[in-house]
Amino acid sequence: MVKDMIEATTFRNAMSSLPTAVNVVTTDGESGCHGFTASAVCSVTDTPPTLLVCMNQSSRSHKPFLDNKVLSVNVLGAQHEPVSNAFASKLCSDERFAHGAWTALKTGAPILTDALVSFDCEIEQIQEVGTHSVFMCRVVAIHQDRQENAPEESLVYFNRAYHHVGQVEVA
Repeated sequence: MVKDMIEATTFRNAMSSLPTAVNVVTTDGESGCHGFTASAVCSVTDTPPTLLVCMNQSSRSHKPFLDNKVLSVNVLGAQHEPVSNAFASKLCSDERFAHGAWTALKTGAPILTDALVSFDCEIEQIQEVGTHSVFMCRVVAIHQDRQENAPEESLVYFNRAYHHVGQVEVA
């Protein structure tokens, strides 16, 4: 077994080379409406449809996610950079949700109406790993924006900056 520890800064610097989708993860319920910007989201399985979402335990929104036991993962398009910045900031929840148009599906967790796709989930398991909670989330509804003039570019984070991935059709 390897016993040498990798420094947190070294790990964070290395992870900055891993491009990731930018998401806003939201919840609503008895503990209120909250959300945060996340890149640590991935598919686990399609049977049953399950996502993994990681959240820092020191986040002021952590307890409401634990209490509400529901969340929505909103995958952001290139046009959503201001939404991402708002949910990554120290703004209060009301100010964060003033960015974008929101609705809800089955769980009541807010979904961004023009997100590339929104996954509405029930949190089935939570595991604490170091500084983060890992939520195993069963997807109960999906909303995918397919408007005629909707941008086709995804917002990604790479090398500590936003980038756009995808193709824009030229008329």
